[in-house]
Amino acid sequence: MPEHNADLVVLGGGSGGYAAALRAAELGMSVVLVERDKLGGTCLHYGCIPTKALLHAAEVADAAREGDKIGVKSSLAGIDMAGVNGYKDGVVARLYKGLQGLVKSRKINLVEGTGRFEGPNAVVVGDDRYVGRNVVLATGSYAKSLPGLDIGGRIITSNEAIHLDSVPNRVVVLGGGVIGVEFASVFRSFGAEVTIVEALPRLVPAEDEFSSKQLERAFRRRKIAFKTGVKFTGAKQTEESVTVSLESGEEIEADVLLVAVGRGPNTAGHGYEEAGIAIERGFVLADDRLRTNLQNVYALGDIVPGLQLAHRGFQQGIFVAEEIAGLAPAPIDEAGIPRVTYCEPEVASVGLTEAQAREKHGDIQTLVYDLAGNGKSQILQTQGAIKLVKAGGEGTPGPVVGIHMVGARVGELIGEAQLVYNWDAQAEDVAALVHAHPTQNEAFGEAHLALAGKPLHSHS
Repeated sequence: MPEHNADLVVLGGGSGGYAAALRAAELGMSVVLVERDKLGGTCLHYGCIPTKALLHAAEVADAAREGDKIGVKSSLAGIDMAGVNGYKDGVVARLYKGLQGLVKSRKINLVEGTGRFEGPNAVVVGDDRYVGRNVVLATGSYAKSLPGLDIGGRIITSNEAIHLDSVPNRVVVLGGGVIGVEFASVFRSFGAEVTIVEALPRLVPAEDEFSSKQLERAFRRRKIAFKTGVKFTGAKQTEESVTVSLESGEEIEADVLLVAVGRGPNTAGHGYEEAGIAIERGFVLADDRLRTNLQNVYALGDIVPGLQLAHRGFQQGIFVAEEIAGLAPAPIDEAGIPRVTYCEPEVASVGLTEAQAREKHGDIQTLVYDLAGNGKSQILQTQGAIKLVKAGGEGTPGPVVGIHMVGARVGELIGEAQLVYNWDAQAEDVAALVHAHPTQNEAFGEAHLALAGKPLHSHS
């Protein structure tokens, strides 16, 4: 078997894997990057980019439908899914071509094929063996289903949902987390009747309860139905429809059942366990420096426990490359990673929820700033709010440890929010900054003014 040697061998070319490869090459290492599908992974081809393109198309559809509200004579004649898919696929293709060129320009050896890790330090692809002084495992995740629920026909996951050639009239979305509410938002904007089924007590259950309540209120206004605290028991499909059964005895008939119950770590069949990699519940165990239990073998992204976010994997890729190069980067604070759900309205957060902050800090102070007091939010006709969580009770100094926002485009505010959290800023620090008028960013500043005890456009 031919053997090839490199400073770094990366198994998986998604956000984390290619980031590790690019940064390692930049630091002078020889790099082999193995990918069985397409460079860019789930994020570029099946997740972040195509779904956000669909969400933008949905936003345009809503704008056309609601133009009369602001004096613009417009109407929505319909959704041309061939045109929507052409737009979406064009965005993906351009980014894919750019990424391919970038990897080639860094002289990274891109190996296309299914790789299998063989301890202690090699990845085998076909008849070739790639041996690295260091190895990074970055094989990503897959769309999960439930036991006994087979994907096929009218029962689909997000992988199939991004390629639909027509808009279904009725959709049941199984799962009220990030993926579920984003697709529910798209389908509703495209004109479908949508019902979300979530076993936990609220939508986006990983977010602060404040955010869940805000989103649920907005979804009611949009006539997106949802059933929380209800368990799914089964689904039967015919050529014409799919019928979803709930534990309550209720049945819901739809054209499509979208299974959005989360993503699982893609670790099976890659040789990890056979090579002695420590695995728990399917996840590769790694320490805060992303080292596995095998020397010079690292793991990152969706296969390690924690937030399954492309930008988390990307940052971890950079971290691992710098760690291998001896630059001793600071460990990544998971709570400091920004989180955005791109439905309408958007949900964005960073730091701790109120419950987490109480558990960690004891006394805390919270403040909610309603977007009704913000000029740009009124112009955009969005409703929502910003919630701040401060360590320490009222009247005592302490950093802002949680920021939670709901409203149109609030994901664009998360950049400043993550700086506030990650740099341990206090409300007074942010209140002293000038925020441009009229912007929604201004609402972020006003919220901190109020938390600092000097509210202007609020009744705090």
